[in-house]
Amino acid sequence: MKKTLMLVVLFTLSCIVTAQEKITEGIFISKQTMSTDNEQMQATFDAMGEMTTKTYLKGKKSRAEMSNPMSGDIVAIVDAESMTSLTLMDSAMGKKYMKTKVENEDELLKDITVEEGSETKIILGYECKQYIVTMNQNGIEMKMSMYVTDQIEPVMSSNNLVLYEKINGFPMLTEIEMNQMGMQMTITNEVTKIDKTEVSDDLFSLTPPEGYTKMEGM
Repeated sequence: MKKTLMLVVLFTLSCIVTAQEKITEGIFISKQTMSTDNEQMQATFDAMGEMTTKTYLKGKKSRAEMSNPMSGDIVAIVDAESMTSLTLMDSAMGKKYMKTKVENEDELLKDITVEEGSETKIILGYECKQYIVTMNQNGIEMKMSMYVTDQIEPVMSSNNLVLYEKINGFPMLTEIEMNQMGMQMTITNEVTKIDKTEVSDDLFSLTPPEGYTKMEGM
């Protein structure tokens, strides 16, 4: 159950509109909500309370930070240009890291379909276009409804890095339906605040810090 929770948390590692300047650098705050038909897991989600993520964006690089008493501290760094991600986890399991590089996009994309949806939403003043993504990877079935703006540099999360070439924009709202080992889950991530500010390059290092060891089997 703890491993399932970690996988879920990592994955959630989102009127008249006036023209806005395209954002390529800044800090984003988003909130996540999770629900499931599994009573034991739902109790765990309830105990975690509201989860927020702070994401630093600079060009084609991003860094997402989340802290929670149940999952510990999690940092996910993505470089969409080199198609590389680094995830750092500091929890009861100790300090662990995972580093991933997308080597074969075509192989990964064969199990993923992306379609343009018919809906639009206004989020923080940005008009967001709907994309519907379906995938089946590592035994996990997922369907995502993503509301994307092309006014923000399109950097994805480490889990969605392979979608970078297919979705032109930044997901302001992501609604995920997934099934893992017969357990149905719904995960929602929505951007609630944007701070257009300078971000230090030091935040995007893909070298694991001292004291972290490689996580095996994930």
